[in-house]
Amino acid sequence: MLLLRGADTLTPRAWERLEDVFGTDDPTDELSAAWGIKEQLRRLLATDTLAQAWNERMRMGYFVQIANMPEATKLYDTIVTWWDAIEVLIVTGATTARVEAANTGIKNIKRTGRGFRNAENYRMRILLASAARPAA
Repeated sequence: MLLLRGADTLTPRAWERLEDVFGTDDPTDELSAAWGIKEQLRRLLATDTLAQAWNERMRMGYFVQIANMPEATKLYDTIVTWWDAIEVLIVTGATTARVEAANTGIKNIKRTGRGFRNAENYRMRILLASAARPAA
């Protein structure tokens, strides 16, 4: 669980434990390299400007080359592929979270209905559930 936490949320004691993990359980330094790349991705996604994001992307590319791990290379290739969408996220802060939440709600309605036979009733149930949710 310690490895899943962000570096900015670690206490001094947690840092000590993390250093112990990297020192004793990571003879090849792959674990620490993967954690560092994860943290670099967090820094990239937390940027405020495209210039900062580009700099963090380049820094991440450097770290990925040094790590020389297939998983890290694949992650970086994915970032390069999706860079246009990442730029939109950084500039606008827009995500598909609301749409995904609505889809999850619809799937839950369908699951509890156990096979609606009347499409109109199914549609009305979805609309009623959507209307009952508070606006965010």
